[in-house]
Amino acid sequence: MPYLESIQVFVRVVELGSITSGGRDLRLTPAVASKRIKELETRLGTRLLNRTTRKLVPTEAGRLFYEHARSVVSALNDAEASLAGFEGRPRGTIRVTAPLGVGRRVIAPLVPRFCDLFPEVDVRLRLSDRRVDLFEDEQDLAFVLGTPQSSALTLRKIADCPRILCAAPEYLARQGTPLVPQDLLDQGHNCLLLRYPRSPEYFWVLETPEGPQKLEVSGRYDADEGAVLLNWALDGRGIVMKPLFEVARHLDSGALVPVLEQTPPLPAVFGCLYPHRKLQDPKIQRFIDFMQRHSRAALETF
Repeated sequence: MPYLESIQVFVRVVELGSITSGGRDLRLTPAVASKRIKELETRLGTRLLNRTTRKLVPTEAGRLFYEHARSVVSALNDAEASLAGFEGRPRGTIRVTAPLGVGRRVIAPLVPRFCDLFPEVDVRLRLSDRRVDLFEDEQDLAFVLGTPQSSALTLRKIADCPRILCAAPEYLARQGTPLVPQDLLDQGHNCLLLRYPRSPEYFWVLETPEGPQKLEVSGRYDADEGAVLLNWALDGRGIVMKPLFEVARHLDSGALVPVLEQTPPLPAVFGCLYPHRKLQDPKIQRFIDFMQRHSRAALETF
């Protein structure tokens, strides 16, 4: 078992770039994780990791061993999942990622409730507005909010989330209120955009009587976190596009006001992406079913 644990630690350290992060992911202290790496190197008789100024990177031998070790860990996880299915008792770890807004408001409150139902399952939730590669980042599933791109992954749609354009009253008093979509461009509005590598949000698509209208809007600054954009909008810095549930209380208070209500943005699809083979794992099946049922109900309360 120590040898298998050492392999698991090595794989996660390579994937996360540090002994501290790899150990934390497996709920081990840095000292224990470091000991496991040293034990593995001693057993194999070669150095597996080099330390740079920024992170640990595998040596040539380490890269070769990682490719095989990763397959071992994956096979072990699949074997445990099949046994759990045979026993009818979900157990093990689920790695989940979700956007910050919907993750904090909808997904995170439901995680403890799921774990109460299935006490042998651990959930590790990662929140980020960046697009996550499930395979590269070793995640089991990802909740998404937006317009899904074509993918080899399976999407289970949960709900359509209405989106809205809105801005602070002082911004509109200063810059003018757009009356038709083209005004966003012609009046030089500062549109607050969510941008990161591979981001789809370089344009807005609005519903019009003539059909969807794509607008290549721009602004003086953008960010890779939706909460930053919302704070800028509240500070009177521009127009933001957000899911309605994220800004409902600010609309009710008058801190933000709707813009172009007759031509709103296309709704965002809220759903769950996962590799098809993951549904063979009973804990993944139960988790997706639970989240689909309860997150839809949670969204309807906003």
